[in-house]
Formats: sequence, C-alpha cells, structure tokens
Amino acid sequence: MKAREKLLSFLEESGTAYREDLTGKDCTTFKTGGRLGLFAEPRTPTEACGLLSFAEENGVEFFIIGNGSNLLIPDAGSDKLFIKLCGELADHSLEDGALRCGAGASLASAAKYSVSAGYMGLEWAAGIPGTVGGAIAMNASAYGGEIKQVLKSLTVYADGNIASFEADPEAMGYRRSAYAFPKMVVLKAEFKLSPDDGGAKERMDAFSQRRKSSQPLNYPSAGSTFKRPEGYYAGALIDQAGLKGRRVGGACVSEKHAGFIVNYNKASSDDVVKLMGLVKDTVFEKFGVELEPEVIVLD
Repeated sequence: MKAREKLLSFLEESGTAYREDLTGKDCTTFKTGGRLGLFAEPRTPTEACGLLSFAEENGVEFFIIGNGSNLLIPDAGSDKLFIKLCGELADHSLEDGALRCGAGASLASAAKYSVSAGYMGLEWAAGIPGTVGGAIAMNASAYGGEIKQVLKSLTVYADGNIASFEADPEAMGYRRSAYAFPKMVVLKAEFKLSPDDGGAKERMDAFSQRRKSSQPLNYPSAGSTFKRPEGYYAGALIDQAGLKGRRVGGACVSEKHAGFIVNYNKASSDDVVKLMGLVKDTVFEKFGVELEPEVIVLD
C-alpha cells in the first residue's frame, strides 16, 4: 500500500477529519502557495497523539500549521501532512486566573476573553494573529509582554506519548522555545493571570490602536518578516537602506512599516522569497548586519 493510501486509511479508521482540497492561499495569512497534501484536523489529545504517532512510525512528513500566520508555502505546493488542532484542542476557558487553552486556540481571542473576564497579563497579545501553540513555540512577544511571563504549564506530544509539566521560563527566549516542533508538539497550555488592576482594557485598546496606526494590516502578510538583530531593529535597517516600497512581482516592502513584506498585488510565494533575499543582501551590504527570517519558508 502506498504511503498516501495508508495515511488515508488511518484517517478514515480513526475518524480524524481531513481535507484534500486546500492550498496555501486558503490557510496562510500571506495568501500565497500551491496545493497542499492532506490537511488533518484532530480534535482531542488522544486523536492528535494517534495521528502524530502514525506519522512518525510511517515516515510521513508533517507540519503543525496553526493559523498559518508565520508561514510561506511554495507555489508548487507541499506533499507534507498538515495538521491543524481543532475541537477540544482549540477551546479556551478561565477560572480563578487560570486560562486553559488548546494549542489550536486563537491567541488573540483568548487574550481578549481574559481581559473581558477581569484579568490582565495577556492584553499585549490581543492583536497577534497566531495560535496559542505557535505563540509558545516562538515565545511570542509585543509591547513588553512575553508568553514566557505568564505560561504556567503545558501538555505536549513527544516520543509517542502525551506528557504534562510545569513551564520553565529559562527554556524560552527571543523568538525561541524548547517547547517547539520537532522536539515536541504542544497540545494544551495553562497561563497564570492576575486580577485586572483596572487598566487592562485601556492598555489592550491602546496596543490595538498602535498596531492599526503603524502596521500595514490592510494587506496580507506574515507580520514582521525578519527577527530583530541584536542591537538593531530590522524595520529601521530596511528603511535606512532605502527599501520601503521595493517590489518583486506582487510582493512589496510596506511603505507603512519596512519590517513587513506584504502581498501587495497577487504575489506568489516566489515573489516574497526573492524580495526577502534582496532585502537581506542589501541590508548586509550597507550595514554588515545579517537579517534572519522570522517567517518559516517551507521547502
């Protein structure tokens, strides 16, 4: 039996929902990329564990896609098994300051929910478009807040099993985390929040306004394209290099914020990759600073 047929048979027998008709344009915020392989949607830890174990045991390449908010899929598509955590694994609830989330839950929705329930600690995250799992995997941060500051515990898949443990802030840093694929797949997380000091909603609204005024939210993108180099800001370097507005095909360095490459006019993934390369080369030539992509470019 061929690998794809074997995988389809497993999905059918296990009752795991899946789709075969999606492209990168359908499930990434860049809105680029070709046809995907299978797109599975496990709904419980047990279902996810079974699927992940099957993939590992049978040599099936897989990728946890989340909201596709930091991802570039090739124009030719990808044969990988894409996994989006759904159902129980995308819910959130809050009790006595303990915010419990499935890794597939929207980080922004969970943050807004916590503020509306009278707690603070995640108000800075209300505009981040990714999932809780993705935020943990990259230690998402904004406006002085970081995931590691409030992350209390995790439930993960690793080595064929499900394990739960307390989070260690030392295991996370700027755009890095020990709790990331391929070492493990986060399934659930708990955040410890504090009672609102009376200003959480005001801060959240102010952060939202700052995003709207400074970021090109009217075009598809993956947020900040490059990580912040030590001692610099990527957007400032790109601006100083005279690259604002530079285009390759339908991809463009945002005129509003040079740290963003946007899908300005029906860009292809190749357009974006070429523009990223042009930006990296130009910044290095002018300033001797090596920019590192924050966006994941699948091969």
